[in-house]
Amino acid sequence: MTKPYAVVAITKHGTAIARRIQEQLPVVDVYYPEKFAQGDESSRGITLFADSVVNHVPALFSGYSGLIGIFSLGAMVRLIAPLLRDKKTDPAVVVVDDRAEHVISVLSGHLGGANDLTYRVAQALGARPVITTASDVGQTIAVDLLGRAFGWEIENFEKVTAVSAAVVNEERIHIIQEAGEVDWWPYQKPMPSHFSVFHSVEESLKQSFDAALVITPRLLTEEESRRLLTRGVLYRPKVIVLGVGCNRGTTAEEIESVIEDTLTSAGLSIKSVRNVATIDRKADEAGLLAVCEKYHWPLVTYTAEELNAVDIPNPSETVFQYVGAYGVSEPAARLSSGAEDWVVEKVRSGNVTVSVCIVPHRASGRQVPALSPGVNKTVLHTGKGTS
Repeated sequence: MTKPYAVVAITKHGTAIARRIQEQLPVVDVYYPEKFAQGDESSRGITLFADSVVNHVPALFSGYSGLIGIFSLGAMVRLIAPLLRDKKTDPAVVVVDDRAEHVISVLSGHLGGANDLTYRVAQALGARPVITTASDVGQTIAVDLLGRAFGWEIENFEKVTAVSAAVVNEERIHIIQEAGEVDWWPYQKPMPSHFSVFHSVEESLKQSFDAALVITPRLLTEEESRRLLTRGVLYRPKVIVLGVGCNRGTTAEEIESVIEDTLTSAGLSIKSVRNVATIDRKADEAGLLAVCEKYHWPLVTYTAEELNAVDIPNPSETVFQYVGAYGVSEPAARLSSGAEDWVVEKVRSGNVTVSVCIVPHRASGRQVPALSPGVNKTVLHTGKGTS
């Protein structure tokens, strides 16, 4: 199991098709019966089996991101039925007929990537892709995939099915985007008229709608949640950059606590953090690295010279004496995010300093507002500390 996808064949024709797929798509491992061996399987990394394919499908299903079976749809359904668990974790499953005329997306078309895999295999074979998901057929928004390419995270996945139904049934859909990448509409045709795009919750709530897609790093109020998420999906775009400074030896628990308190006070979700930024002298800071590892946040570092090139509202001579920069958290957040200003200029608490910026995103010369008017720039001082 060396590649992300497995191709398994059970017939002579299927074996030839499997070999063609391998030639066109190097991302597959191939499995077929040893009675169809051609002598070059070892050099090509092909695995032969002598017993029934039934004995191998469970391991292939759990061991790969995708399974491509060159046999009938019915046979595949019977093989994988006992293995199904959850649409968020089940692998992509695709079948190819024994003449390589059709490639059919069977399971996990969206989240598992079976639809994309179907197109890739069909292109490799010159076959016809068969996709049955309504959003793909209708060329509309796939609710469970919106923003996935950018790393957006769905906070209330349990609402996806109901909202997806509203989308494909062409009900009135409000798309409220307060931050994040704006070039997410995947088709050449214009967006259908039953979609309305807004850049703040306040705008959206002035009009009636049947379902909502909310893209924001903000913590919604109870009233906003009630009105938007009863039949709405909440996406967390990765747009928050945390500038962090800390004293040497500061614990991960203290750093994490200050980050959490800062974001909560600013009305922002920790799920929208994209990365942490700091001075290069903190690249090996154990507590900071532990927090980044816990949340899977990249750590970006800058030299003192790079940090000093950024104008900051609270330069510190004391910090300069220690690290050669007049500030760490504030300029690091600005540099990493590309923002022109801070959402939170600086929070000092104990051994930690945190600054917050929002990554701006533009398309066609238009900038989408980073936040609704309810989030204001602030400077908080909660104790003595470092910059």
